[in-house]
Amino acid sequence: MTDPVVIVGGDAAGLSAASKLSRDDPDREVIVFERGRWVSYAHCGEPYFVKGEVDTLDDLLSLSPAEIDERGIDLRREHEVVSVDTETRTVTVEGPDSAFDQPYGELVVATGARARTAPIAGSELTGAFTIHGLDSAAAVRALLTQPAEFAVDDLGGGDYVDKAELKRYGAMEPPETAAIVGGGYVGVEMAEALDAWDVDVHLFQRSALPVPTFGEAVGETVVDHLRERGVDLHLGAEVDELLGEDGRVAGVRCGDGSTLDADLAVVGVGVVPNVEIVDDTPVELGEMGAIAVDEYGETAVEGVYAAGDCAEDRHVVTGEPTWVPLGLTANRAGRAIGQTLAGTPTETGGIAGTAVVKAFDEECGRTGFVDADEAREAGFDPISRTITAGSRSGYYPGSEETTVTLVADRDSERLIGGSIVGTDRAAVRIDTVATALEGGLTIDEVERLDLAYAPPFSPVWDPVLVAAKVLNGAIEN
Repeated sequence: MTDPVVIVGGDAAGLSAASKLSRDDPDREVIVFERGRWVSYAHCGEPYFVKGEVDTLDDLLSLSPAEIDERGIDLRREHEVVSVDTETRTVTVEGPDSAFDQPYGELVVATGARARTAPIAGSELTGAFTIHGLDSAAAVRALLTQPAEFAVDDLGGGDYVDKAELKRYGAMEPPETAAIVGGGYVGVEMAEALDAWDVDVHLFQRSALPVPTFGEAVGETVVDHLRERGVDLHLGAEVDELLGEDGRVAGVRCGDGSTLDADLAVVGVGVVPNVEIVDDTPVELGEMGAIAVDEYGETAVEGVYAAGDCAEDRHVVTGEPTWVPLGLTANRAGRAIGQTLAGTPTETGGIAGTAVVKAFDEECGRTGFVDADEAREAGFDPISRTITAGSRSGYYPGSEETTVTLVADRDSERLIGGSIVGTDRAAVRIDTVATALEGGLTIDEVERLDLAYAPPFSPVWDPVLVAAKVLNGAIEN
């Protein structure tokens, strides 16, 4: 009898692979080991749960264990795979009651990533959170709720949640001041979430602008808007330490010695891939520390695959390996691997680092190469232009300024990246730019795209087309 397909990790990539494989080859045994209790949940919805726009933790679950079981998948929660032996094709698993070795026919590593806290001392203090998991999101919301109004069951989550921990936070007085360390996705979204609870929000960013991967035009717009909404920005400030008092967060200290009193801290300084289980195997890592894979998600070891935030992907602009941990990438790669294991070889697809983030009312989008230095390092001679245009026809109500930056390679005239910011359906326009990158279009070809026009939706010249027209003119001159 063929050994089962073993999948390590029960979230986006892992369960996408398991679901597709079970659907296409229902006779194949599939075992999913998940070291925690939560499975198949929406990481990206956590700030909106903290804010209160998402009512309960249950709303963030894509699949329940019961639904997973109905698909013929053997899901084992609270089972951690601690090592892999690629010669004997076994994994060592530590379960709630015992440890055991599980043989596999094929192995899918979908262990995700974890929040980075180092080198910030004090990240273990009560009241310090990373917002990388539903437990931390639930604890923040418990802390924000007045003790007299807190009821642990209101948060949902059933037997997933640590009710004792939530009751501990729910009994505390809510914070008055929050320090957010890091102005990326998590930091900006949590600024909005905490502001909704009337917390005094301070955001620390070590670079000159927040959301730095989105480029200067987006960053400057976000700075102005955050300040308008009452967020105190500390730009060019690097936090070295979270200060504590009686085991609870009491403030932050920056590298220049300055301090700020705060009774809640959110650390959002990036993530690192979880690759430790392949440390003693022939499985290779790429330059960025994630697991190296081919176009089908297979590693250097036959029969061992990797997908999601622990694995590399191919950049659509350069064709080179890269690591950009995002939700669609994980789901898509996992599904492709499941289809491959079911007998239909399927490429996992390339990525361009396409991302969107909401900063209160401002919608921000980016894709490809936005930073000129990064573009040069990749071998391009970048040229860019930034324009501002209306989101709809000027005479139609609701038109708002939309700022678009497009970046092209001067020699080939190929579009290699772009960013967008605005308050009226700006973020979704980045999909046009991402599609152009996937197609390898020149800026001249982008200018001539037949985009839809009607006054309620867009001006005759969509802001993306305006930016392409201006950049094309700069290249020609």
